[in-house]
Amino acid sequence: MEKTVTVLVLLITTEGIGGSGWSVTFENPDPCAVKGSSVAFRCSYSYREGETVRETAWSKGHIKQHNWKRVELSDLASYENRSVYLGDRQHNCSLAIHDVQGNDSGYYYFRFDTDTYGWRSRAGESVHLSVTELSARVHPERVRAGDDVTLECGTSCYRPPGTVWFKDGRPVANLTFQAQPGDSGNYSCAIEGQESDPSDPVALDVQYAPLNMSIEVSQPGDVAEGSSVNPTCSAVANPAADNYTWYGASVSSSSSSAMLWVGSGQVLTLPPGKASHAGLYLCQARNSVGENSREVLLTGYHTDTAVSRVILFVGIGVKCVILLLLSVFIIWAWKKMRNSAVDEMEQCHDYENTMNMKNINNHLFPGHLNNLASCDHNTCVSKVAPLSPPRSSFVQISALKPRNKGLRCWCDTLLFTSGNVCLLQELTIKLTVTFDFDKSV
Repeated sequence: MEKTVTVLVLLITTEGIGGSGWSVTFENPDPCAVKGSSVAFRCSYSYREGETVRETAWSKGHIKQHNWKRVELSDLASYENRSVYLGDRQHNCSLAIHDVQGNDSGYYYFRFDTDTYGWRSRAGESVHLSVTELSARVHPERVRAGDDVTLECGTSCYRPPGTVWFKDGRPVANLTFQAQPGDSGNYSCAIEGQESDPSDPVALDVQYAPLNMSIEVSQPGDVAEGSSVNPTCSAVANPAADNYTWYGASVSSSSSSAMLWVGSGQVLTLPPGKASHAGLYLCQARNSVGENSREVLLTGYHTDTAVSRVILFVGIGVKCVILLLLSVFIIWAWKKMRNSAVDEMEQCHDYENTMNMKNINNHLFPGHLNNLASCDHNTCVSKVAPLSPPRSSFVQISALKPRNKGLRCWCDTLLFTSGNVCLLQELTIKLTVTFDFDKSV
């Protein structure tokens, strides 16, 4: 409420005579201004009719060298370009101060001089300026989600007519709202037109139960038997969740009603995976405001098919290598035996001779080929032991000139039985041999 103070001034002349009609009126002798704003001292003065005002001035009370003195604003550098006299030399004595600073607080005095008299403010005849700062207030400062919140901006002495609000530097439209988790932050206010000089921020703390819960599994999807699986539970909450509890149910009874306690803490530690660990797991997070939960399904544990395939392929590869080596060894042994026999036969010299044998004691001489005894210039010598009568009484024995060095001796058709018996069954053989029998060919 504005106050009107009328100051009656007694002018004492050198003759000691006072006069009436001298006064100064301040509309608000105790103004309050916000730091950075502008303030005006509204006042008016009067004097005796017939007087002419020659000079007016405003001064501020200062303590200088432990003495209280009045210093005119025109002599103070800190007021240069900030203090403006709005009055005149008639009856208006108003003063404006712009960009008010904290040290502008104090007492201000007005004086005026006429042709014959001078008027000075006395103690109690002044303006006292209080400089304050904007104060942002949030009611209440700590709320739970859903509670009503009111924003107030003011000073210690008055409430500015027009203010704007900011949350973390961004404009806020509503000064009353229902708090949500996203409303937590720092709020400040400023006078319209002076947004660059906002108040100190004040924090709004919105508390809420755990939200946005998630469960992270180190091996999502099917889990290989023998591997480690440690589900990790997390939630967004204010205050932070301080209690995590795990419940689990087997695959056969994967329902929340059949769940049993399986562990505590954000991370559920399970031993290396077994089929019995598959099932539904529930993580419950709790703080002082409330609780929330989230489920995760661990599907069937199984043997790692990749490892199984590797083992299978390795086994097949080993078998193939063994078979390959065995085949190579068999072929090598066969070739070695064949080359050995050929080398022995090739020791015969080149010749051509043909013999016909008929009715040799009604025997064809199949028998047991013991060994190649020797080789001379004409024949490859072999011993044949008669075994049984042949089916034919004719055999042609011939010696052929080989394609390469020496003579190759062989049976066209051989049927090997035990003892390496060569049976000549109605066959023509090409073999030069020496026989021991009664009749000569």
